[in-house]
Amino acid sequence: MKLLLHLCCGPCAVFPLKQLRASGHEVVGYFYNPNIHPYKEFARRLETAKEFSEKMQLELIIDPRYLLEDFLQQALSLGSGRCAGCYELRLREVARFAKANHFDCFSTSLLVSPYQKHELIRETAEKIALEEGIPFYYFDFRIGWSEGVKISRELELYRQPYCGCIFSEKDRYYKPPKEHL
Repeated sequence: MKLLLHLCCGPCAVFPLKQLRASGHEVVGYFYNPNIHPYKEFARRLETAKEFSEKMQLELIIDPRYLLEDFLQQALSLGSGRCAGCYELRLREVARFAKANHFDCFSTSLLVSPYQKHELIRETAEKIALEEGIPFYYFDFRIGWSEGVKISRELELYRQPYCGCIFSEKDRYYKPPKEHL
């Protein structure tokens, strides 16, 4: 099958690409991530995705738009459901692109991370697949997380320390001060 693989970054795509190719799929990468903040982080992840695709001889399609305002409007309106909105925003764009460009199906490298909301990603992608009329290819790539980390280090790829959005950056780095009596 000709599969469009959403890449959240280069390192997370290592094992999914290996697995999909081993299963005989023709894989094309697609970078679309308006959630990443700040812009320098977005640019660095994009460069890493390009570097990875060159090293792995992966055709990479890039949507270079930095639509942070769109992501933030959606995320702020959803409150604690912002991850669902983020998955929806990105995966719907991937599905639409896949359908418009005659791919057989789509998937995402987000499914490799033990830190993502795996079932929510799957449910969101399956719903979008039905609505957009293009199959979602599901595989639990988490089994290859450690292998992907090892290979990405061997490839000397930049490994980011947080999911990407401003909210995950805050969760990662901000430690509220203890209240004073």
